[in-house]
Amino acid sequence: MISVTLLGAGNVATHLFKAFNASKKTTVNQWFNRNINAIHQYKNQVKITDNLNTLEKADVYIIAVSDNAISKISSSLPFNDRLVVHTSGSVNIHDLDKKHKRGVFYPLQSFSKTAKLNFKDVPICIETIDKKDYSILKEIATDLGSPVKKVNSDQRRILHLAAVFVNNFTNQLYRVAHEITESEAAEFDLLKPLILETAKKVQDISPYMAQTGPAKRNDTKTIKKHLALLNKNQHKAIYKLLTQSIQDTHGGKKL
Repeated sequence: MISVTLLGAGNVATHLFKAFNASKKTTVNQWFNRNINAIHQYKNQVKITDNLNTLEKADVYIIAVSDNAISKISSSLPFNDRLVVHTSGSVNIHDLDKKHKRGVFYPLQSFSKTAKLNFKDVPICIETIDKKDYSILKEIATDLGSPVKKVNSDQRRILHLAAVFVNNFTNQLYRVAHEITESEAAEFDLLKPLILETAKKVQDISPYMAQTGPAKRNDTKTIKKHLALLNKNQHKAIYKLLTQSIQDTHGGKKL
């Protein structure tokens, strides 16, 4: 068994704990969080602590905290020369204290504590300073059932940036669409099959080839009607910006 210690109690740490707890080759032998109340409910499943000085020896220490806290936590760990990794998409591997064996175990997925998640749908991007440490992180990821990809810090930063576009920004567009439909008591749920079909389509063809709609076909009459229907200036600005981006990509006329 590979022993893991978790540090942090956010969305990523919570999902990792549940996944490791159900795995066959990996065990969480300790879970640290500075606010122990956040992990108190798991006290019968794993040793919990709010004191870094009580951390026991493990094969891997996974820091799953906010980006700003990663460096400080790694420096505060009361030991040297053990494998310490973080789960961030944007933090450099060198932000970890060099007294450790350093790595990154980045699950490229959106995490919410209340949402169920199958790690078969969570690619794990791995980076290590020492090539010998890569194999243990790959084994842990494989044990979760996750696809594994070796990436460097530059590639990981770009993937994280792209993830903001396809996930966070897209979800905000869902929120705008929900607000627009509510304004006329239309049903947002009627859009859900379209949302799924759009996501499904890019599994097989490129986003460029998948693009449809009035902006691509330069349907200026429909575009003007849509803008007239929007009551909020912010929504108009978003519509214009994305319309212009599509037209720039597909050779349409400017607004």
